[in-house]
Amino acid sequence: MKSDNKKAFKAGYVAIAGKPNVGKSTLINNFMGCKLSIVTPKPQTTRKKIMGVLTGEDYQIVFYDTPGIMEPKYELQKYMVKSAYDAIGDADVILLMAEPFETPSGTDKEILEKLLRLNIPVILAINKIDVVEKDSLIPILAAYDTQFTFAEIVPISALKGTNLDLILTLVVKHLPEGEPFYPEDYMTDYNERFLASEIIREKVFEFYGEEIPYSTTVEISEFKEREAGKDYIKAIIYVERDSQKGIVIGKDGKAIKRVGLIAREEIEKQIGRKVYLELRVKVMEKWRRDKGKLSRLGYK
Repeated sequence: MKSDNKKAFKAGYVAIAGKPNVGKSTLINNFMGCKLSIVTPKPQTTRKKIMGVLTGEDYQIVFYDTPGIMEPKYELQKYMVKSAYDAIGDADVILLMAEPFETPSGTDKEILEKLLRLNIPVILAINKIDVVEKDSLIPILAAYDTQFTFAEIVPISALKGTNLDLILTLVVKHLPEGEPFYPEDYMTDYNERFLASEIIREKVFEFYGEEIPYSTTVEISEFKEREAGKDYIKAIIYVERDSQKGIVIGKDGKAIKRVGLIAREEIEKQIGRKVYLELRVKVMEKWRRDKGKLSRLGYK
């Protein structure tokens, strides 16, 4: 009698978590093989959890790229941290990311203390190993190992793709058996309006310095698909003060025109259609600190 050697199908939710700027968005984009989350060198770029569904022959992983966990100073940051912990609480496996430059910080230890309360496998990925000497990793790995009983600890480079196949194998190893949640070709739950707003916000992070990106959010007020001609997108970039509005617009409107040009080109590339993008800049005072304004802007 022949035995059935077919592997059991595994499916589950995996929260990619950690402090700001540890490479979470780069990792999910690499796993998915496309740009799902916006990426900039500045911390706190990700504000909402981003879902990416990766389906293989014998697994389906529902990844959540989460905002960086920090000590929140205002309502937007409270929303971001809560969003991260909500994703962690719903996960079957947690993929915790850290950097190889220092032993666990106070924030890292706080995260680990909260993870101790959950009966969930935690895989630690020490990212950015491409920019440090291998010998310097030994004390970092040892320091984390003494802080928490990790299911696995793996040094990786999300940017270079180092050990990502191994991480994927280990994630699948710790997933529960079960049926897929989504069709095989399903990738994400966010729509083109959200995609457009994130691309515009990414360009704001790239082109403006200091406080401007953190005082800015983007709302798509109109998105019209047209069978003939270009799709029409009207986006409002909100800032908190009149002085910031002037900086975003720039002299003779040059700065905002540059943002619009680069954002439009990327939106077209992502959605595969020509777009007419209209940008407006408006002031919404203290929107980051006002729960009502945050809710109105989609941070619910």
